[in-house]
Amino acid sequence: MKRLVLLGTLCLAAFSVSAQNNAILNSLQRDVPGQGKVTIHQDARIAALVGSDAVPLSADGTRVLKKAGYRVQIYAGNNTREAKNKAHEVALHVKELFPDLPVYTTFNPPRWLCRAGDFSSIEEADAVMRRLRALGGDFKAVSIVREQINVPL
Repeated sequence: MKRLVLLGTLCLAAFSVSAQNNAILNSLQRDVPGQGKVTIHQDARIAALVGSDAVPLSADGTRVLKKAGYRVQIYAGNNTREAKNKAHEVALHVKELFPDLPVYTTFNPPRWLCRAGDFSSIEEADAVMRRLRALGGDFKAVSIVREQINVPL
């Protein structure tokens, strides 16, 4: 019985938090005599994202869900300008070879990283890693890393 009450309380709390996010925006725009008035001008996509795990990925309105997954790390350098240029160069090379594969070049102090793919399973990442290693050259030291991935909605 205690578990049932606890489960009910948790469900009610989760529902009230999501409703509260929209209630806050609505209460700010309420017209109350004797008080100032707040007008919120925002894109409708932002209002749709309040309380959601989905975030806009690009200006075209593509939405993604962030979740744990795998990427193939192609390059890891240090924090020099040469490492930055090399990371971008490797990213362009991967995009030429695999146009459908998303490639991410980021600075994660103290290193420049180039990672590719949004894989839910390690098997998918392994297949791409093997294809990259078979090409040789810059792709001999590739590895699989766990990271937050983008899953299109």
